[in-house]
Amino acid sequence: MSVTETETMSAAARSIAPVGKERYTISEVAALTGLSAHTLRWYERIGLMPHVDRSHTGQRRFTERDLGWLRFVGKLRLTGMAVADMVRYAELIQEGPHTHDERRALLESTRDGVIARIAELQDALAVLDLKIDHYSTVCGGTPS
Repeated sequence: MSVTETETMSAAARSIAPVGKERYTISEVAALTGLSAHTLRWYERIGLMPHVDRSHTGQRRFTERDLGWLRFVGKLRLTGMAVADMVRYAELIQEGPHTHDERRALLESTRDGVIARIAELQDALAVLDLKIDHYSTVCGGTPS
């Protein structure tokens, strides 16, 4: 992960993590993020959460950096990005800075999809507004 990505992830983690805490159990991370422990284990298994630290007893110990990454993954999920693409993005980060162009291309493609979805939703909203205005008029009210 680049320095900029690490700083962004750490800032994101601070917004959801208790102050002064350095390591988090899976149940604490589940409570902080709203993700289930099962989902967190799955993310690790498929490579979306690479290198989760373990205690001497084998218990997962998440860091603020991990929390920041999970927040970012949550944003990617909201965009509709495929899990395979999220995993690929995580792999590219692990491969190093020579993958910046491929990472950017992956994010740009996702961004294009988000822009298209926003346009579709704006069109649907316009239709809803027309119908609401119609019913407001029919019901004796005033259009919105």
